[in-house]
Amino acid sequence: MTTPAASVDLTNCDREPIHIPGAIQPIGFLVALTADWQVARVSANIEDFLHQSPEAVVGALIQDLFTPKAVHDLRNRVAMLGGRDAVERLFSCVLVDGGPAFDVAVHVSAGEVVIEAEPASGEHGDASGAVRSMMSRLDQAADFPAFYREGARQVRALLGYDRVMVYRFAEDGSGEVVAEAVRSGIGRFMGLRYPATDIPTQARELYRRNLLRLITDVNAVPVPIIPARNQDGRPLDLSLSTLRSVSPIHIEYLKNMGVGASLSISIIVDGKLWGLFACHHYAPRRPTFERRSVSELFAQMFSMRLESRERKETVEYERRARDISDQLLGAVASDETLLKDPDWLADILTHAIPADGVGVWLGGNHAFSGETPPLEDFRRIVRALNGTAAGRVFATDHIGALVPDASAFASGAAGLLAIPISRSPRDYVILFRRELVHSVRWGGDPHKPVSFGPNGPRLTPRESFAEWKELVEGRSQPFTASEIRVAETLRATLIEVVLRLADEASAERQQSSARQELLIAELNHRVRNILGLIRGLIRQSEPTSASIADFVKVVDGRIHALARAHNQITDDHWGPAPLQALIDAEAAAFVDERGRITLQGEPVLLNPNAYSTMALVLHELVTNSNKYGSLSTQDGRVVIGWSRNAAEDLVMEWREIGGPPVTPPTRQGFGTTIISRSVPYDLGGSADVAYEPGGVHAVFRIPARHLSEPRSTDGAKTIKYPRPAIGHPQLLPDAVLANHDILLVEDSLIIALDAEDIANRLGAASVTTAATVEGALEFIDAARPTVAMLDINLGDRHSYPIADRLAEVGVPFIFATGYGEQANPPIEHRGRPIVQKPYTLENVARAFDSLIGETS
Repeated sequence: MTTPAASVDLTNCDREPIHIPGAIQPIGFLVALTADWQVARVSANIEDFLHQSPEAVVGALIQDLFTPKAVHDLRNRVAMLGGRDAVERLFSCVLVDGGPAFDVAVHVSAGEVVIEAEPASGEHGDASGAVRSMMSRLDQAADFPAFYREGARQVRALLGYDRVMVYRFAEDGSGEVVAEAVRSGIGRFMGLRYPATDIPTQARELYRRNLLRLITDVNAVPVPIIPARNQDGRPLDLSLSTLRSVSPIHIEYLKNMGVGASLSISIIVDGKLWGLFACHHYAPRRPTFERRSVSELFAQMFSMRLESRERKETVEYERRARDISDQLLGAVASDETLLKDPDWLADILTHAIPADGVGVWLGGNHAFSGETPPLEDFRRIVRALNGTAAGRVFATDHIGALVPDASAFASGAAGLLAIPISRSPRDYVILFRRELVHSVRWGGDPHKPVSFGPNGPRLTPRESFAEWKELVEGRSQPFTASEIRVAETLRATLIEVVLRLADEASAERQQSSARQELLIAELNHRVRNILGLIRGLIRQSEPTSASIADFVKVVDGRIHALARAHNQITDDHWGPAPLQALIDAEAAAFVDERGRITLQGEPVLLNPNAYSTMALVLHELVTNSNKYGSLSTQDGRVVIGWSRNAAEDLVMEWREIGGPPVTPPTRQGFGTTIISRSVPYDLGGSADVAYEPGGVHAVFRIPARHLSEPRSTDGAKTIKYPRPAIGHPQLLPDAVLANHDILLVEDSLIIALDAEDIANRLGAASVTTAATVEGALEFIDAARPTVAMLDINLGDRHSYPIADRLAEVGVPFIFATGYGEQANPPIEHRGRPIVQKPYTLENVARAFDSLIGETS
């Protein structure tokens, strides 16, 4: 009786433990140390490099093996490791007295310090200069194909491989060669696709963690690690290793392709593995350690530029789609019957998301426009959609995966994007795309044969990589992630439209849940806009000097201008806010002398969008005047006046007087762009900026639709600013926290780090942060602070128990909150100082100066 053969399928490669091969490649050696820097394991070839046997090395202290300087340098590099997947490098390091120099990589694996060394190359080039030059060429690429192509060309020029490909992963895990730089005479892989099984799931995870994978010679004999397992029976995890040995299955794969050596560099976009620089050589090859490090840095910069380009393209597309969404809402607001006109609805929706047909299912009724499935099949699709996640847009390029027998209508409707516009009964607007019959060029037949290979009952890698074409039928052009996000925006609009059309009786029952959906969609939309705006401010605020501090200061000022405006408009539940208050906030943050800014005009309210726009414009005007204009001198001043014109538009005038002579800027920076283009672009108004010798003179026209009538009217007034600037550096309390041990309670790590940095800059002797009530109370009892700052809201709890304890032991403290004036502490703490978020050096310094002054 024969034993049944082991099951062999496409998951065998995924189960191979490639991160613990128990061996390294022979181009260098490995030493693994315990926490007290005793040698725990070494590679069997260590004698070839250090002239000591593995038996003599294992168990020794590292200081008995390496020179004191080498040990010192290695300890410093280990101390610099930050994060789970960090690797540090040393170049031309002499490890033993009288021995050769080595290039060294250091990382930590499961508590062991792993040192990998290979003979030093002796190269000492200008790495940063090389990357700058490479990026300069990359930035000149006009479009994505040219961008990919230039990336491959630069990597090949640096590393010298016969073939360098830019390999991009698709949603299904397969990959496509989208660019290639290749030695002449060896054929091209450009445009070929490879199945997901060619790069197993666990290999992709290693590519995400360890950005560079080197295989110098497919015929090299692996060098075992001694001992193979530690005292707990565990092998050494080599996930971050530079010398990690290669899976026999992958070696077989490379040999089948005729490849003698390879190198892969990960391309990470948005934290995900976008693709690889895949380098092939048809003979053994080992690029120097330094060139590999430069190529890894280049790949990281390439990834950042790629992400920026993709986001810029996405933002522009989504902006146009939002305009279409606004048009839809505006049109239906004036004529509700338009929703029942499928041809009109199809026309406006397909301008935002390309489609060949639109089907509407509303209250059990249907309407069609363009190419759609037959009615009975449409009903089947709606029933199937009811089984998907409630309240979410659903997209597929293969309706056959959703309902059976979809091939009958696939020529006209093969893919769909469904926008749910109610909860129960479920209503939909569904966009259909026709079948896209196309030929996919695979690098060999993607269907690997199941067989028993030389490596046991596992999958044998494909032997043929010749071009193999597969005809794809029954599928449409896939819907992109951007199109799905646009559909979510359209969904919010359509929900609002449906609510207007609903019967009053049923609307009363359904109103709460539908409005909640609308609120979530709108909140999602606003948060994306806010994050996009902040990202845009950071990306566009390119520093004119090399100072990171200057760059941070510029971006910080712009974001705080938005924060001040946001506080004003949210005080009245996202309603209109006074222009005067906006100017007051900006002036108070920058001007430290009386009478420097004069206001002339009747009270006027700006709607929220205009208020945020003018916050940035006024911030740039005041900042520039402080740096270069009339507010930069003792005698200079600014007059700001506004009035309504005949069309009821608001005309606002900025005039600088008594400053240094003005000349037009020689460079159009981002701040100048905000001043000259924000009002025309965002508000549909106009902006005229003149750089007159006597001072900057700017006139802005804000259309009447952005204005609201004030609640009360006062006569024209001239307003002066008597109080000193909160933000002026010379007015900051000096080392206000000197000799103080401060407790910071904040549940957001990033915000806590920011607050900790501010406390250190204010001279704190020690800073302790806590994220929870329990952690803070434990610290107070163990090592009492001298002052504290408590975030009021800690997730679903408040910090009031901490305040009670601090008051009990007599430790002065202040509260912090992002809720503005809505913060409402209990009566026993109502008189405490409150710092408004976001934290700044100025507002924290002022608060503690007042607190410590009162208690001293």
